[in-house]
Amino acid sequence: MRFRPCIDIHNGKVKQIVGGSLQDQNDQAAENFVSEQDAAFYAALYRDHDLKGGHVILLNAPDSPWYEATREQALLALRTYPDGLQLGGGVNPDNACTYLDGGASHVIVTSYVFRDGQIRWENLERMVRTVGRTHLVLDLSCRKKDGEYYIVTDRWQKFTDTILTPDILHTLSSYCDEFLVHAVDVEGKASGVEKNLAAMLSECTERPVTYAGGVGNEQDLEDLKVYGKGKLDVTVGSALDIFGGTLSFNRLLQKNL
Repeated sequence: MRFRPCIDIHNGKVKQIVGGSLQDQNDQAAENFVSEQDAAFYAALYRDHDLKGGHVILLNAPDSPWYEATREQALLALRTYPDGLQLGGGVNPDNACTYLDGGASHVIVTSYVFRDGQIRWENLERMVRTVGRTHLVLDLSCRKKDGEYYIVTDRWQKFTDTILTPDILHTLSSYCDEFLVHAVDVEGKASGVEKNLAAMLSECTERPVTYAGGVGNEQDLEDLKVYGKGKLDVTVGSALDIFGGTLSFNRLLQKNL
């Protein structure tokens, strides 16, 4: 289990938010933390500690008045730590190469592939043709409904009709290099990990899977290691002291996950 850092950007600022609270209307979100530092500060921190494979996420919609400010912060992070970070948020075949050329090791895609609640295989194939499988991460972030984990899109606001299962992971693994999965219902709450989700994700053997959501303390990390059978990488956001939380970033590095 590796620690994957994050830089979430909303309204031109590095933030930690409650995932399920994000709304495009008026660019609203319940905020846990708004940093006084820019994205380059965090990118340099991760670079200096040789933390690779973290993700930069643009949390504004492309039609938001804040989108360009958010995008500029993201590009600043990529320039600061070239080939060390992945980028997601509004990625499609028309802009993906801009981010890769700008320093991203991978682009992260959800909404372009899942349209109108369904997997659009032609869109997925176009993404692969554009960037190559080895530069593509599929974000399969999910929310629970009727006892199942459904993939959600559009900054986690819209449910698809696709249930996240080992079979889906197996099918999609031939199109991407990694998976990123936010447990949206606990994202930003530091209230504990989704143990059942972690157990299911551990059945994916073809590609690395990064789990995000709910980690609040070291016991949560141990729970994730147990239920994820040591196979999942982990992102920690709001709980970290660098984002206003109580979990020590340096302590996390020392644990050598």
